[in-house]
This record gives sequence, C-alpha cells and structure tokens, in this order.
Amino acid sequence: MACCVLQITGLIFGGVGMVGTLAATVMPQWRVSAYIGGNIVVFEAIWEGLWMDCISQLGIRLQCKFYDSVLALPPPLEAFRALMCFAVVLSIISFLMAIVGVKYTHRAKEDPQGISIFILAAGVAFLLTGILVLIPVSWTGGSIIRDFYDPKVPTSLKRELGAALYVGWVSAALLIAAGAMYCSF
Repeated sequence: MACCVLQITGLIFGGVGMVGTLAATVMPQWRVSAYIGGNIVVFEAIWEGLWMDCISQLGIRLQCKFYDSVLALPPPLEAFRALMCFAVVLSIISFLMAIVGVKYTHRAKEDPQGISIFILAAGVAFLLTGILVLIPVSWTGGSIIRDFYDPKVPTSLKRELGAALYVGWVSAALLIAAGAMYCSF
C-alpha cells in the first residue's frame, strides 16, 4: 500500500514539475527591471525571457517582442533555450513512462522486475530533467544577482529575479523529488 501511495505522489510531483518546466520555459519574466533609487513613480516594467522581451506600461498595456535573430543572441541564452526545450521534452517522456509504470504495477504481479525497470527509468529521467531545469535557472539567477551588486553596471540595466526563475526552482525541486521517489523502488 505504501508503495502505491509513493508512486502516486511521485506521479503528482512529476506532473506538476512538468507543467512548471513548460511554464518557466515560455514565461517572459526571467529578468525583471529593478527600481533602485529615489524614483517612486514608475510607468514601465521591463521583462526579459528566453524567447521575448516585454514592456508593461502602468500594468495596463503589455507589449512583447520576440527576439529578431537567433544568431544575434548571446551564447548563454542560446544554451539556456536548448536546455529548457530538452527539459520540457524529457519531462513529458518521463511523465508518460511513470504513468505506464504505475498503471502496470497493479496489473502485473507475476513480473515485478519488468515493472521496476520502467519505474526506475522514469525516476532517472525525472532526476535528469530536474538537473536540466536547475542549470539555466540557477545560472541566470546567479548572473542577475552578480550584476545587481556590481557597481560598474548602470542602474538602468540592473535586473531582479523574475517569476519564471522561482517557477523553475520549484519545478526542479518537484522533478528531483519525483525522481528520488521512483528510484527508491
């Protein structure tokens, strides 16, 4: 019975982590404009994501623009895009493997070895997906914090951690937890 509860919990964690990975990938709030100094009247908020930049004016009007050229992007951004896209695909595959493993655990009592291989593969894939999500999210967070405290960076170019980074960290934690649950069988 405890085995089934752990499998279902891992499936829920993996599903929420999968959705969070997709959300963090498409959200434009990776870097958010920082308001530093005495200016308390702010009319624009700037968001920078993996795929586009957005400007929100007074919280009413939102204007987003996709990046013009893939070749003009900085190399870290290209790598982060690739890692997050690969993580989305791998999280979907992991979730489907986990569904199949959980579904056939209850049906095939005579061949538990075949089922445990399926669940173990889903667990390893969830762990790998969590690490793939953690790399670009943490790297971006570290560079934002480094630039924020760097006195050489102009105040207008300083950014804060955006909501997509927090979604990415929570998703990575859920995916790693799901992988650990499935690898424990």
